[in-house]
Amino acid sequence: MSGPPPHDPDGSDGRVIAHSLEQPEVFARLYDRYAADIHRYAARRLGEHAADDITADTFLTAFRVRGRYDTTRASARPWLYGIAAHLIGKQRRTEVRALRALARTGHDPVAATWVEDTENRIAAQGPLADALAALSAADRHVLLLVAWADLTYQDVAEALGIPVGTVRSRLNRARRKVRAALGADPAFVTDVDVAEVVRP
Repeated sequence: MSGPPPHDPDGSDGRVIAHSLEQPEVFARLYDRYAADIHRYAARRLGEHAADDITADTFLTAFRVRGRYDTTRASARPWLYGIAAHLIGKQRRTEVRALRALARTGHDPVAATWVEDTENRIAAQGPLADALAALSAADRHVLLLVAWADLTYQDVAEALGIPVGTVRSRLNRARRKVRAALGADPAFVTDVDVAEVVRP
């Protein structure tokens, strides 16, 4: 993940969105800043073809509802990931099928294009994909927004419109289930360990 962009002299995301209410073309700056990250996240969850649609729909939805955005929030990144997660949630069956296929084959074409020298990680992908598929959609959203999108707990809460305490409990439950499925002792595996396994 490339993470948040460096300081932009054109202004914070909040200012860009506010400006786009009068000059709609300005909204394209958000696309330039975040489209690649949203696409990569969607591709990991649903595959390359679906990621194109999710990315386009994320920004189309964001553009349509931009008048409701709290422009005091400097970064629109969590908001955009929240929209993407909602759209992905509508395709839960597609995601579960993709994870089950990964579990059977042990091959993640997205990760394979980024990292070719990780035989042990690829061997672990099958069981991991199976464990992810077994999670509830709510728990999977939280885990993958933290592990693949590099969002903070507060960012995930903002993205999904839930309290931070709910993020913590869902993440804890998801981590326990994934670790148990991978045969790891939940007491000794950290967020970093999960993130290293599930992302390139």
